[in-house]
Amino acid sequence: MAGKDNRRTLIKKLFAGTLAVVAAGKLRLGASDRLTHTMKGTINHSVCRWCFNDLSMDQLCQEARRIGLKGIDLVGPADWPVLQKYGLVSTMCNGAEISLVKGWNNPAYHETLIANYTKHIDLVADAGYTNLICFSGNRDGMDDATGLAHCAEGLKKIMAHAERRGVLIIMELLNSKVDHPDYMCDRTHWGVELCQRIGSPNFKLLYDIYHMQIDEGDVIRTIRAHHDYIGHYHTAGVPGRHEIDESQELYYPAIMKAIADTGFKGYVAQEFMPLAADKLSSLQKAVMICDI
Repeated sequence: MAGKDNRRTLIKKLFAGTLAVVAAGKLRLGASDRLTHTMKGTINHSVCRWCFNDLSMDQLCQEARRIGLKGIDLVGPADWPVLQKYGLVSTMCNGAEISLVKGWNNPAYHETLIANYTKHIDLVADAGYTNLICFSGNRDGMDDATGLAHCAEGLKKIMAHAERRGVLIIMELLNSKVDHPDYMCDRTHWGVELCQRIGSPNFKLLYDIYHMQIDEGDVIRTIRAHHDYIGHYHTAGVPGRHEIDESQELYYPAIMKAIADTGFKGYVAQEFMPLAADKLSSLQKAVMICDI
């Protein structure tokens, strides 16, 4: 036990030292008297809208600009004018889906989903954006092989249009162990098989690091093995979905380096629920940790 305790203490000291070096060389006082990070440009940073719902869109956009983010995730057409006002992009568009639990694995929803996505592909393309989220839906007693076949059948009907308009349809991987019981797309290998069956360069996976750490682990090896099928990343601390600092089990600088080493040019969005009283400082610290 003593050896493990010493190892944990050393890791925490190294982690704190890394942040101190970054802070000394890369920070400056901003207008709000918070430290503002100068981005390295290796990672394109974003943040998920729902994690900061206590802020108005204008407030979140102002803070995103100050921190140095490229855009905001999970923003639909109604709020795109606000993003554009601040020179930000919707890094992951939403609004075409029915819900997390009612998705492409059920043919009963295909007609509605095809109509929704056909419309939203045009909206996304016309706004100059590229990413549109989708979901598998819950199993509801359906086996994974049947759900896979249904997803492929339905999604193939929108992919030619997505390709013509330059829009990526991106299915999110979610854990079914803690947060989303019964969700079907809960393993990377299932999502990769779906990508292969659809056979379109415009269908990708949203690899949520938090969710996949819970359901399968082996994050860095998975990213290296399957990066060709990944179009977007989300972050959060495990366990609890809170800050990604030394209080949780994942070491995000190494994960970000693995992502960068694959040549990934998309977006990494922070999707954690801050515990700290100063939520925006938590966001900025998370961006600093990931800005390798």
